Amino acid sequence: MPRAIWSGAISFGLVTVPVKLYSAVNRRTVRFHQLSGTSGMRVAQKRVDSQSGEEVPYENIVKGYELAPDRFVVIEPAELDTLQPEKTRAIEIEDFVELAQIDPIYYDHPYYLAPGPGGAKPYRLLLEAMRDTGKVAIARVVIRAKELLVAIRPMGDVLEMATMLFADEVIPPRQIDELPDPSEVKTSKRELGIAEQLVDSLAGDFEPQKYRDTYREEVLALIERKAQGEKIAMQPPPEETREPAPDLMSALKASLDAVRAQADAVPGDGAAKPRKPAAKRAAAGKAPAKKAAAPRAAAGKAGASRGAGASRAPAKKPGGSRAADKKRGGSRATAKR
Repeated sequence: MPRAIWSGAISFGLVTVPVKLYSAVNRRTVRFHQLSGTSGMRVAQKRVDSQSGEEVPYENIVKGYELAPDRFVVIEPAELDTLQPEKTRAIEIEDFVELAQIDPIYYDHPYYLAPGPGGAKPYRLLLEAMRDTGKVAIARVVIRAKELLVAIRPMGDVLEMATMLFADEVIPPRQIDELPDPSEVKTSKRELGIAEQLVDSLAGDFEPQKYRDTYREEVLALIERKAQGEKIAMQPPPEETREPAPDLMSALKASLDAVRAQADAVPGDGAAKPRKPAAKRAAAGKAPAKKAAAPRAAAGKAGASRGAGASRAPAKKPGGSRAADKKRGGSRATAKR
């Protein structure tokens, strides 16, 4: 059960909305402890003086800012206390802006805002007003003695608050030396056309549940097998072979052909994968609509003769006879067998 990590109020104009703050993220990183390789016991971290090697008690540790290698300015805790922002319980909204104006690079950590005691109605009023106007609130809040810049936006029936980076925390791309000058890199219209077709063939709706952290799942599976006593055979990593970079035009065409072939494949349950209308497919491939279906049908028969696990389905032609449909249905059954 999530627990509130902060409580306060959203303040804009003369309106106050009591809210509670909940983290919207549960990090799934696999964490390991450091153990002694001989005894198997945990290794304790100690603070030691880099010059004498002696352990330094916590009460003797001070903060230092490095000006140059081995040159520090010592700052006392009391000095920092005088500079800390005033602790308030208010999320002070400064501006309402368009969501499209905020570059995602500025977002840091997401949270949920839930209404506090007596805040249900003003909370709902603010949520609906922001949703109807399509605006995002930019505000400041002090949490755990740190002032944060945040963005608040409606997300269904809840307000989502994301902490943001300040402008001087984002590195300008122009500081990256490896970025080439756009004026020095030329692309042809033909290359751009095929690249756009490749992008269009991979276009779809964003489904977050479709993407999984496969590395974390494999690590957890390895831990489970070792915990049950299974011995893991270590396989040497495959040798990396560097192949010459393919011609850009050839790589684009091969990529587009591979995506089209995958889109035309029949899923394991035998149901054909939905595809774009034949006219649109033909327009994308610069070929007539009637001729576009023939290569896919041939590819489906070839896949069935090879006994591949994922066969290709013959493309249906509009207005075909029942006999032809029956024949195609039989070929799909043969491919499944």
